[in-house]
Amino acid sequence: MLSYISAGFFFPTTENQPEAMTNRLLLSVAVLYLIPGMNEAKELPDTSSRNLAEIVISAQRPNRDIIPVQTLSGEELHRLNSNSVADALRYFSGVQVKDYGGVGGIKTVNIRSMGTNHTGVVYDGVELGNAQNGQIDLGQFSLDNIEALSLYNGQKSEILQPAKDFGSAGTIYMRTRTPDFKEGENYHARATLRAGSFDLLNPSALVELRLSRRVSASLSAEWLNSSGKYRFRYRRVNPAGELAYDTTAVRENGDINATRIELNTYGTLAKGSWSAKVYNYNSERGVPGAIVNNVWRRGERIWDTNSFIQGRYTGFFGKFSTLNNIKYAFYRTHYVNNDDKQVKIDNLYRQKEIYFSSANEYALADNWRVSASYDFLWNTLDADVYGFVKPDRISNYLSVATALNLDRFKVQASALATFIHDRIEGQQAPADKHVFSPAVFINGNPLRNKDFSLRAFYKHSFRMPTFNDLYYADMGNSQLSPERVTQYNIGALYDHNSSCSFLTALRVSADVYYNRVKDKIVAYPKGQQFRWTMLNLGLVDIRGIDATALLTINPYHDLYLTVRGQYTFQRAIDITNPADNYYRDQIPYIPRHSGAAVINAQWRGWSLNYSWIYVGERYNQQENIRYNYTQPWYTSDISLSKDFRIGKVGLRGLIEVNNLLSQDYDVILNYPMPKRNYRFTLTAEI
Repeated sequence: MLSYISAGFFFPTTENQPEAMTNRLLLSVAVLYLIPGMNEAKELPDTSSRNLAEIVISAQRPNRDIIPVQTLSGEELHRLNSNSVADALRYFSGVQVKDYGGVGGIKTVNIRSMGTNHTGVVYDGVELGNAQNGQIDLGQFSLDNIEALSLYNGQKSEILQPAKDFGSAGTIYMRTRTPDFKEGENYHARATLRAGSFDLLNPSALVELRLSRRVSASLSAEWLNSSGKYRFRYRRVNPAGELAYDTTAVRENGDINATRIELNTYGTLAKGSWSAKVYNYNSERGVPGAIVNNVWRRGERIWDTNSFIQGRYTGFFGKFSTLNNIKYAFYRTHYVNNDDKQVKIDNLYRQKEIYFSSANEYALADNWRVSASYDFLWNTLDADVYGFVKPDRISNYLSVATALNLDRFKVQASALATFIHDRIEGQQAPADKHVFSPAVFINGNPLRNKDFSLRAFYKHSFRMPTFNDLYYADMGNSQLSPERVTQYNIGALYDHNSSCSFLTALRVSADVYYNRVKDKIVAYPKGQQFRWTMLNLGLVDIRGIDATALLTINPYHDLYLTVRGQYTFQRAIDITNPADNYYRDQIPYIPRHSGAAVINAQWRGWSLNYSWIYVGERYNQQENIRYNYTQPWYTSDISLSKDFRIGKVGLRGLIEVNNLLSQDYDVILNYPMPKRNYRFTLTAEI
């Protein structure tokens, strides 16, 4: 029961308050436009091209990224059969996505088995936060306005970045589309309508305006509505091999009604650039319960209101560069459980966040740069729960970094000092936390071949216990220590591009890594039913291999064929206590083998895309015994699109068939995923 309650509590949710929200948004917009300068404009790559070969070439920037990176951008990203950012991330190696099913189901990402809380998520240059549970539900982020997704293991290949960005074990970067106007153009507009299985209706619109020679703006809006009802077959066999039950039914309580509105402004200055963003997401959704012994719950509902305003300024002054961010966020979560067989719950949670960052870089020489960054972060959480301690947290981050380019070899090193101070109402707060996190990255071309490179890195990182870990009623432990990770990685990359040959692009990479997670935070039973506490018990040993490959050929004048694949091997074992029954067993939900492949063909405006995802056998509990065994699963998706024009209007029609072979599978035990389903999309752009 605890896991179901915590699912509702741990993930943001909210109910709409029209008047209050309107006032907040109006105030946000007013403040936004009074800020004279903020953003990341000057380094944003040109993503306006729709030529396949150009997209593949520009996506990776092999000569700049000394740190392992995987990127999906432009047409390559939008051809995937994906509803959300979380769906697209399945095509990256080393990534595990927890998916509770359906259009509105909660989706979180785990990189290289280190845990969801070790993954940073950066949206247009500023990290998303959730002090309550430390997890970002990536199912809330649509791909409709996303231009590029990048995944860095370790940290980004830049030393001019916020101090907080140096702290995550791995980071996902989401970049929205930036207006790009040709000579004589003053506006762009795009309208999209999606419909499909589960009563899906998903219209969206985007308007881009050139306000002046130096200033542009974009407004993106989206509505998502679905009943979430899909048929499934659920079959379970007991440890003796006998059939326990075999169910065919319709998934209930998976509905969602969500809106997203996003306003962006961009500007260039004589020696820099700025941007600003206002974002609001509202949703009401059911929480599809787990199916246990042929019974599932229908009583949980969640309301989310996630709003933030952020600004970004980048300046270049000779050898000196500066990057500054500011952000205010408000998250409101309303969770209700009316299940007759469980304790009634009706809780409201409010989070606030204020964030400021200043990063500064100086070029000591043409090949040697140094940087220093400072971040300030304030978080608070309030709830209408009896005895809630109303915590707030002040975090200070200070980093120094250096980057040295020795022609054939590049070195990047950084050190992050983190200072955490918590305050709680009516009780003694836990001791302040001080953590030091160093990192070193090396990339070289020992063969004097620009297409081939070797790389290696060492990094120490940590994750602070969340407010839930420390202060959750009957469960929290205010004496928890930070969870610490040590990462080692060595890899190789071959990246060849050509614009005038049969072989347009060839990219092959492989990384071998070792991660060690110390003081892992786990929920441990106290002995009474439904009474748990959080303890630093775990020690996890993780060894793995990530391999990726991409091939693009141009066999005929108008025909491009692209094959993209990835494979991951992971041995992630618990080595906490030799006396445990699960000592040296694979940790829950981490497969030894997983992979994905995408095949795409483009010809005269037609695009045919086939994608395949495989996840090997896993165990859903700590002990690797037959009773806890979870079967492997795979899915095949296919889509066909056609681009054409009517006058000045560009049109695209898209037909998608997901889970083509109608496989029955679970990502999380007892949460059945949809069988074969369909989606139809029509897009018009001027």
